[in-house]
Amino acid sequence: MKKINWGTLVSSLVIPLAVGGAAALITDAGAGFYDEVTQPPLSPPSWVFSVVWTILYILMGVSLYLVRTSGGGNKRRAYVLFGAQLAVNLIWSIVFFNARAFLAASVIIVLLWALILAMVVVFRSVRPAAGYLQFPYFFWVTFAAYLTWSIYYLN
Repeated sequence: MKKINWGTLVSSLVIPLAVGGAAALITDAGAGFYDEVTQPPLSPPSWVFSVVWTILYILMGVSLYLVRTSGGGNKRRAYVLFGAQLAVNLIWSIVFFNARAFLAASVIIVLLWALILAMVVVFRSVRPAAGYLQFPYFFWVTFAAYLTWSIYYLN
């Protein structure tokens, strides 16, 4: 078993958690409307989102750590995709919660979904476990896309 590089692990966790924290801070004032809009079937209660997103950001961080400590190639591409999907993730939050631009958010989440899929493929090529750890994120964003498009349609 490989020794854990604690500095790399902590920094790998801090990156996605910081983006998630920034999204929460930036969108906090706008998030209250979520319970007021017409929601589609299968909409979870509001509190579920913070729990799920925290878990997903931790999985992203562990996945990034596995890539960073891997001897595999394609790391640069993995880092670019990781950064791009994090940026689009943050942008989606602002567009959906603050701007309440549901159509734009619906388009952005499709881009996010595609970036996550590409990230999964590249992460798997670097270190398979890193890609597999992104499956929950991929499936959650698939579900979030359903919610986003449905909220656009219903409102």
